[in-house]
Amino acid sequence: MACIPPGFCNAPQSGRTGGEGMAILYILLSIALLCFLTAIELLSGPFKMSTRLVNFQAWTLYLGSTVLILPIVHIAVPASLVGQAPRWVTIVLFFFVMDLGEYLFHRAQHAIPILWRMHSFHHSDEDMNATTSNRHFWAEPVIKSVTIWPAAALLVHPSPAALTVYFWVSFWHYVCHSKIDFHLGRWSWLLNTPGYHRRHHSTLPEHYNSNFAALFPIFDVISGTYRPPDGFPPTGLSEQAQTTADILLWPLRSRRAAKAP
Repeated sequence: MACIPPGFCNAPQSGRTGGEGMAILYILLSIALLCFLTAIELLSGPFKMSTRLVNFQAWTLYLGSTVLILPIVHIAVPASLVGQAPRWVTIVLFFFVMDLGEYLFHRAQHAIPILWRMHSFHHSDEDMNATTSNRHFWAEPVIKSVTIWPAAALLVHPSPAALTVYFWVSFWHYVCHSKIDFHLGRWSWLLNTPGYHRRHHSTLPEHYNSNFAALFPIFDVISGTYRPPDGFPPTGLSEQAQTTADILLWPLRSRRAAKAP
């Protein structure tokens, strides 16, 4: 699941200054939304401050790799399959392609051992909450920048309007990871929610291999991995990051679970 909208650092349509402005805006709005969601989560009971501190460190490293490495490995797409089209068509198609790309990448993270060794850091949070959305291994945006993001741009032109809308919708990922017992019931196939995504993070074996969708669960429905929300299950892995070095070198730690849930 993307926790940084693709293109927000480079923003080629608006230049360097525009990209930096979007980055600052993204960080400020993220902090504001995280504070709001955390206040709501406090009403649901006690929480582990240690995991939130780890998530903050992970977010700092993730942002650092995005700012420092992505401009170096960024792949420029000369032309898109769908270039000139009405604005609303471009926005809808870009959303569809990007969400499909995120879904396929997420499936790969659970199927390919080296990707799972990175992604397991995200799943290791035993107190899943809004800040878990930022708990990703720092190299993941680099991998996406040479795979699904340029692939999406190759199919549909990421117009300024499409990137702007995607930018704002990306904040919903914080809600999906929040410690809030909310879902859409029998309509859960329409949109990812905290209850829907919590099942994906569940430690219960009966919940494994389900609900991979980033925004739209229709991809889970099509592929057969859709499961309705089921209570408020526990989350996390036995292995926990204790230090900054653990976060930096997470895939190299020796006792990592060999198989993804």
